[in-house]
Amino acid sequence: MVLRTGEEYVNAIKHRNKVEIYVMGNEVNDVTEHPFLKPSILAFKATYDAAYEEDSKHLARAWSVFVNDEVNRFTHIHRSPEDLAYKIKLLRKLSHKTGACFQRCVGWDALNTLYVTTKLIAEKGKKDYYERFIEYLKYVQKNDIALAGAMTDVKGVRTLKPHEQPHAYLRVTEVTKDGIYVSGAKANITGIAAAEEVIVMPTRAMSEKDQEFAVAFSTPLDTEGIKVIVGRQINDGRRMENGEIDGLPYRSNHEGLIVFDNVFIPMERVFMLKDWQMSGILVEIFSAYHRQGYGGCKSGLGDVIIGAAYNLAKQIGVEKAPHIQNKLTEMVLLNENMYGTGMAASLDAIKLCEDGCWWVNPMFANITKQLVTRFPYEITKLSTDIAGGIIGTAPSEWDLKNPKLRQLIEKYLQGIMDYSTEERLRIVRLLENVSFSVAFLIESVHGAGSPEAQRIVINRIYDYDYAEKIAKYLANIEKSINFKENAEPWKKTDTEKIGKQEK
Repeated sequence: MVLRTGEEYVNAIKHRNKVEIYVMGNEVNDVTEHPFLKPSILAFKATYDAAYEEDSKHLARAWSVFVNDEVNRFTHIHRSPEDLAYKIKLLRKLSHKTGACFQRCVGWDALNTLYVTTKLIAEKGKKDYYERFIEYLKYVQKNDIALAGAMTDVKGVRTLKPHEQPHAYLRVTEVTKDGIYVSGAKANITGIAAAEEVIVMPTRAMSEKDQEFAVAFSTPLDTEGIKVIVGRQINDGRRMENGEIDGLPYRSNHEGLIVFDNVFIPMERVFMLKDWQMSGILVEIFSAYHRQGYGGCKSGLGDVIIGAAYNLAKQIGVEKAPHIQNKLTEMVLLNENMYGTGMAASLDAIKLCEDGCWWVNPMFANITKQLVTRFPYEITKLSTDIAGGIIGTAPSEWDLKNPKLRQLIEKYLQGIMDYSTEERLRIVRLLENVSFSVAFLIESVHGAGSPEAQRIVINRIYDYDYAEKIAKYLANIEKSINFKENAEPWKKTDTEKIGKQEK
């Protein structure tokens, strides 16, 4: 068995010699002990622990045909629609365990994206990428490697193409017989400082003039020439306070800017090189995988928020009030919609190529993410309404721990006597930290593409002309119609057109 424990993962990233990682302007030597990053490490660690915990190991483990062994699902290649459904269930479960983004999904989606993309390229006759990738996949699975995925370029002026502003997109600067050299940066990279390896992908469809930007590869994070600048988040200073109430949840996530300064990538780690024609397909495959996953992790965080709001309503004696019941029901409705479309994207999956290239349903995946851009904000608003203004004004845990103030706080913030004031403050702070978070709000809007990106895909897939023909036929304007075999009035995506398209 090649499954690592959480402790083995943590020990593996303690000592790094080449990469430079910065937090608030200062270089970090040990990410596992730094107060700003340690909560992120713990969230990442939870993905390893889940494979050994009785309530989650059935979701967190999968059988790999590539290494003929059981592997952590975060290194698994989806072999069926059921695999994709297990992904959604696992992400929801892990959100309950962490109360945060656990940061391993982007690398997982990147792994599956490269499997499908290199396989499609191989079926057209260019097999080198696929053969290299399979060897890399075996290495990742056998060693249970912690992966980050890096797609988003800094982009600069959005109206300019990559070749018109080379500094704004990661690019190949030199090709040798042994490998390539790359320079540039990738932005908003989830969990980057907690990862062992990073998979880099192009961020958009490219033209022939942009071919030097059409590159996909993997590299250890601890590589000469790589710098990571960890970004700020809402209320992130609490991580530095060594508290255990205000800092809830104890696990959290981070994002960062990763800079490549003339970094060498061995050719065996290169999975796309100047194949500009396939860059758009790769992006389409990845974005659908990642958008599908949001149905799991965001509904899981929604469960945490719903539970906290319900508890706070009970603490002040209003949980049975009709307007509170209506708000809780609405939160559940919104939450289960996100989850349901994620499951639909999984179970209505599409087989694109031989050997189990299962891709999510692209329409349902984009609908999932479009709902996620909206519903977490509604859920947060409703939970804030239930919690009351105290969610933004509660005394700190340091006030509670001050002997001169504790008795006053306990007296004036007491609700139903079955609950202590400290319990109320703990749930208030949990609700604040989870609901008003990058993981639940900012990431829900911009992760896996901005809201307009999903709307473009949805608009492209839906066959308005066919729907119009149905309407004209039923209105007896047209006497006949050639009904499609499929019930859905949808067009095929570019990816489906080049794949096998078996459901």
